[in-house]
Amino acid sequence: MQESSQGPDEWLFSNTRGTQLSADAVQDLLSKYRSIAGNNCPSLRKKRVTPHVLRHTLAMELLQAGVDRSVIALWLGHESVETTQIYLDANLALKEQILAKAGTCKTEYRRFKAEDSLLAFLKSL
Repeated sequence: MQESSQGPDEWLFSNTRGTQLSADAVQDLLSKYRSIAGNNCPSLRKKRVTPHVLRHTLAMELLQAGVDRSVIALWLGHESVETTQIYLDANLALKEQILAKAGTCKTEYRRFKAEDSLLAFLKSL
């Protein structure tokens, strides 16, 4: 795969015919390089790596780096910032799972659920 040096209307990464890579081609390339990387990092062989996982990972990294959700939503092509909220919720769920597995604290963890009046107030800001 070579980076194209064509004009702005051309694909950044193209197939051998110079056209857009198909979803299958992207998945095949990702699988190929995951296998190669697995030689140096055997635990990678057991992980599920897909283009969507990479997209989700990038969104999570951007969120954790403090990038505004609206910017991430635009970059991901989401129609609504609420769609990007799913990534944030997934991050909270992951943290809860990790805390549950750690078992170092006997306190029960519960997710905060805001009342409708609070949510309405926040949306009105």
